[in-house]
Amino acid sequence: MSNSSDLSKRPDKGAFALLCLVLLLTGPCSLAQARSNANNAETKTTKTEIVTVDTNAQASPFPHFWEHILGSGRAILSLRDSYRQDLKICKDSFDIRYVRFHGIFHDEVGVYDETPDGKPVYNFSYVDQIYDGLLAQKVRPFVELSFMPKKLASREMLHSFWYKQNVAPPKDMKRWKELIAAFAEHLVERYGISEVSNWYFEVWNEPNIDFWGGEPKEDTYFELYDATARTLKDVHPLLKVGGPATAQAAWVDRFIDYCAKNRTPVDFVTTHVYGDDSAKDALGEDRPLGRDEMVAAAMKKVYDQVKRSSKPNLPIIWSEYNASFANHPEVTDSEMMAPWLANHIKLSAGLADEIAYWTFSDVFEEQGVCKKPFYGGFGLIAPNGIPKASFQAFNLLKRLADKRLPVEPETAPVLATQMDDGQLILAVWNYAGEKNEGKTRRFQFLIKDADSYAKGTCHTINKTHGSSYRNWQNMGSPTYPTKAQIEKLRTDSQPLTEFVAAKDLELELQPNELRVVIFVKKSKKR
Repeated sequence: MSNSSDLSKRPDKGAFALLCLVLLLTGPCSLAQARSNANNAETKTTKTEIVTVDTNAQASPFPHFWEHILGSGRAILSLRDSYRQDLKICKDSFDIRYVRFHGIFHDEVGVYDETPDGKPVYNFSYVDQIYDGLLAQKVRPFVELSFMPKKLASREMLHSFWYKQNVAPPKDMKRWKELIAAFAEHLVERYGISEVSNWYFEVWNEPNIDFWGGEPKEDTYFELYDATARTLKDVHPLLKVGGPATAQAAWVDRFIDYCAKNRTPVDFVTTHVYGDDSAKDALGEDRPLGRDEMVAAAMKKVYDQVKRSSKPNLPIIWSEYNASFANHPEVTDSEMMAPWLANHIKLSAGLADEIAYWTFSDVFEEQGVCKKPFYGGFGLIAPNGIPKASFQAFNLLKRLADKRLPVEPETAPVLATQMDDGQLILAVWNYAGEKNEGKTRRFQFLIKDADSYAKGTCHTINKTHGSSYRNWQNMGSPTYPTKAQIEKLRTDSQPLTEFVAAKDLELELQPNELRVVIFVKKSKKR
């Protein structure tokens, strides 16, 4: 792999060779001079895109809806030191408030058992350790109520995941309600209603696909939801419950209709989508949509459904999303995630109350034990505590202010935000997809009152800065990195930081590059 800081500026090989020949014939020339001249030639042909930022314009609220909830590997994994270390890295870096995971009722957590004569036995010792561990880091649980304990299941119906969760309905709905009641009562007793009333209780996970064995799926899930929601509210009316937690943005409109018709409690709606879901599956439309458009398009669909419903003010929470639901290293491990995330934030702003990136860590075992550091895992942090480019993007994008300024043109890949003290924070990106099919883009910013800003800092994520995946490849892609290699991947995979001026600001971005630029106001002279 090249160590060039701008691979997109490489000249065509034939043109480069011809240029070298001409220069050699006309006088002494170094290879560096030839490369520089060729790059300058390409730069001259790159169109400059003008972006106007009016810092005196009316700003709109810009809450950090992408920053607060993250997913993780299943419940039992949260007891591992590596999980907790990765969570600490995230908590210390940005404003994560909740973590969601599968399997709090999985048999490995030991919640449910029965005596020989069939009486329920509850054991919340691991539940306490799991939730205590989150709360110790000032992170609350986003409680997914799943899956079915073996002795409560109507049959053995094991999912294909490595940890083989049982997705069957309960053999006895009364027993399920008793479990939910005992679980919720224990949480309220241990942590207090003033704390637990801030948690979210989500009923099951993706019941419209192979995570739910009831038939017909929709009717049986709604029955499960109704029983669960009413039980939680019986424990305490301040407990927040919602669903349908579906894959591919499904069922939300019919779920709300069901709750309204049956007066079933519902405090929020949840659903999921991924960048490689098809438009047919997620939108019911047969049209091509890129990975960079799919998630926001699904969010717009659900937003419109909620607003047209009998409960238009229900909070919308996307309790899972990512650029891919599969393991693609060139997607979730690579620098592509930095511009993808920035673009997604821009497109989906205002369409949801919260969105939960799946996941914060590759302490994760749906396909089994990780076999190498970079395999296309969902996490922001790779095994051995190695931050990926996606983590670096979260860490930069947190710096955006909570007030958004308009930019012209509106379609520019730019977010402009402003703090109360006048600080200006810009994000600009060049998304090119996992195949890196794109060209260098040059942006010139016309910033109103540019002279009022001190020299700013520009932070860059691309192939050569902030991408631990590329650094790992440059090491030869070791399956089992040494301690020294792990430390090098942690320390050497940081974004590039440079100084820039607001006046006549010009930024040139290679494909799949993200930059975040921060300007503060100059101190007033006395």
